[in-house]
Amino acid sequence: MAGRLIDEDPALAHEHALAASRRAGRVAVVRETVGITAYAVGDFALALRELRTYRRISGSDEQIALIVDSERGVGRPDRALEEGRTVDRSTLSTPARAHLAIAMSGARLDLEQPERALQELDIPEADPDRAFEWSPELFAARAAVLEELGRDDEAATWARRATVAAEALDAANGVADREVIVVEEIDVIDDDGGVDVASGVVVDDEPEDETSDEEPSDGPGEPEDDSSAPLDEGDGAVADETRLDETPVDETPVDEASSDEEDHR
Repeated sequence: MAGRLIDEDPALAHEHALAASRRAGRVAVVRETVGITAYAVGDFALALRELRTYRRISGSDEQIALIVDSERGVGRPDRALEEGRTVDRSTLSTPARAHLAIAMSGARLDLEQPERALQELDIPEADPDRAFEWSPELFAARAAVLEELGRDDEAATWARRATVAAEALDAANGVADREVIVVEEIDVIDDDGGVDVASGVVVDDEPEDETSDEEPSDGPGEPEDDSSAPLDEGDGAVADETRLDETPVDETPVDEASSDEEDHR
C-alpha cells in the first residue's frame, strides 16, 4: 500500500509504513519502506535511523543516497560526505551511483564548495545523449551547480537536457522490453518549449538489426552502440526510480521516539 501511495500522498504512505512496522519490525523491506516514506515527508532523523537499520539487516548500500541526503536534512553536510565516502561505489547499481553523486554534490553546495560539487557530478552516467531513469535528476543537479558558479549558458543547456530526458522517458513509459532511450537531437524543442519526441528520440529495441540496410559488416553486432554507451550491459533499462511496490511490505514496528537518539550516536 505504501508503495502505491508514496508519489500521490507521502504522508498517508508513511502512516501505512509505520503500521506495517509495528507488526514486522525485523523485516528489512519494512524498515526500508519506513525510511523512504520518512524521507518523503521530511522526517530526516527517522529516515536516517530506519535506513541504517535496513542497511544493517540487509547488508545493502542501495539506499546510501537517501542516507547522505538525510544527513544534509538534519544539518550535517560534513557527516553526509563521510557517509558517502564509506561506500564502495563499484558495488552499487548504476541508479544508486547516480543518486549518490547527486546527494554528494548537494552536500558540497551546503558547504559552499560549488567547484567540488561539480566534480561530484562528473560521472560516466551523466551522458547527455542518452536518457536513463536517473538522467533528468542528474542533469538538473548539474544545471543547479553551474548556475551557482555563474555559468548561466551551460546551466540553461543542462536544464534543457533534463527536460528533454524527462519527456523522452515519459514517452517510453510502460515499454518494458526496450533497453535504452537514445536522445539523438537533444535540442529539438519548439518555440513553445515542447519536445518533438519523434525527432529527438530513437528507441533501441533490437540494436543488432540496425545495420540490415547497410553493407554487411565483418564484426558481430553494432559497434556504434558499444562505443556510445559508457554504462555496463543492462544498466540502460528504462525503469522508474526505486519503486516501493516492487517489494511487498511485510509490515513492522518502529519506535519513533528513539529516532534522534540513535542518529546522534
